Parts: sequence; structure tokens; C-alpha cells
Amino acid sequence: MTVVEVLDRVLPVEDEEISAFARKSFEKQGMKIMTGTTVTELKRAANGVTATLKTGDKTATVAAERVVLAVGIVGNVENLGLEGTRVKVERGHITVDPWLATGEPGVYAIGDVVGPPWLAHKASHEGVICVEHIAGLNTAHPLDVTQVPGCTYCMPQVASVGLTEAAAKAKGHEVRVGHFPYIGNGKAIALGEPEGLVKTVFDAKTGELLGAHMIGAEVTELIQGFAIARTLESTEQELIETIFPHPTLSEMMHESVLDAWGRVIHF
Repeated sequence: MTVVEVLDRVLPVEDEEISAFARKSFEKQGMKIMTGTTVTELKRAANGVTATLKTGDKTATVAAERVVLAVGIVGNVENLGLEGTRVKVERGHITVDPWLATGEPGVYAIGDVVGPPWLAHKASHEGVICVEHIAGLNTAHPLDVTQVPGCTYCMPQVASVGLTEAAAKAKGHEVRVGHFPYIGNGKAIALGEPEGLVKTVFDAKTGELLGAHMIGAEVTELIQGFAIARTLESTEQELIETIFPHPTLSEMMHESVLDAWGRVIHF
């Protein structure tokens, strides 16, 4: 299998360390990863497809049985009868306000048609926000997209919430970063899943959890713990004082937090 990515790394929206870890893992499984590469031509034959690839000034061809293209998402905004309304469509997505209202009175939009992140759980949450606002409930709050967990169901799994280390620094945060590897966790070893990493990013001055990034077995389940922590505006102090059950994979979340503050125990 050959994976072609136009950007300079795989999983480009994820933290750079997680992306690098994922690439090594994929290559270990036999995948050929080509980054900074574009597909310039596809030729179909009776028994497969030949792809012409360009990386910098170099051109190569790859013969494959099938080609799967994933080149972005736009909303299905055609044939909705939007013509003649005040609903605006920009770059393939419907424009809405923080309460998901369009420019047309009484017309709301949620989900993929209003833009990223293009995730089912984000769309579901937008639906709740929209309806609660329509109903006049004071429990409604506009969506903060940095609170939306992202999950990639590959092997190994990848999950994240909040800012990457690079994004946090770009926003002017002085950061403290914690890491904990799967190989240091008894449950991961017992499961036969010793490859993985948990990474946490904190504001060094306030202790705010800015982001969490994970790769390994069941991280798509574990990430919700950090999502809850961010919703509750937890700092490192609350997370450090939280008791995590043993033996579990979740202990690595605790250890990563401890590591950010120079207090890691089990490694």
C-alpha cells in the first residue's frame, strides 16, 4: 500500500510528535508513505491503475489495484432551494452565527454543511445548541471547536483534543509538555499493545490543560477524559490529584500530566 499526502506529514492536523509516531508505525506495517507529493495523473487499465506522482522535481509512477481519493470535504449545499434566500454559501459551506442561524430568518444549519471539524459528534452537539437556543434555554452555549475531540480509527488509533504544542506556542503560551509511552504501562503490555504515546500540553503559568494528544490502543475511548477536563477548565493540580484505577490504560493519562510537572512515577 502506498499513501500519498500533499502536505509535509501524515495526519497533518495532529500534533507533530503524534504524526511522526504514526508514520513510523504505518511504515512498520508495510505501508509506503510519500509526503509532499501530488498525484498528477491516473491511468486506468484492465487490471488496475497507474498513478503518476510528483515529489518536488521528481516524478514516479506507482501501479495499484485500486486508488482511493480523499481530497477534502464540502457541504452538500446543492439543490436545497437556497437560491433567492438570504442563506449565504462561502467556499462550499453555509455561513451561520454562533447559534447556527443562517441569514434567512428561521433557517438554521448544522453539521458538515457549516464547516469543520467534520465530525458526527460535533454535528450532534450543534443540533443541541441550535434547538436549545431556539427554545430560549439559558443553558445553551456557542460551540468552542477546540473542545471537540478528534478520533482517527486507524491502527494504532489516534485521538486528540485542544491545541497542539505548536499551536499553543503560536498563540503565545509558555508551555509545559508531558509524555508517557505505552511501554511503561502494565495494562498495555498485558494487552500486547506496547506501542503508543500520551502527550499533554499545559500553560506553564496557569496550569491550564491546553491540549492532549494520544496514539495507541483505545485512545479513542481515553480521549474523553481529557475532553471532560477541558470542559471543566481543569488545571494540572486537579488532574494530578485525581485517582486513576490500576491496572488501566488511563493511568498513562495521569503519568503524562505528572511528567509535564516533573513528577512522573512509573517510568
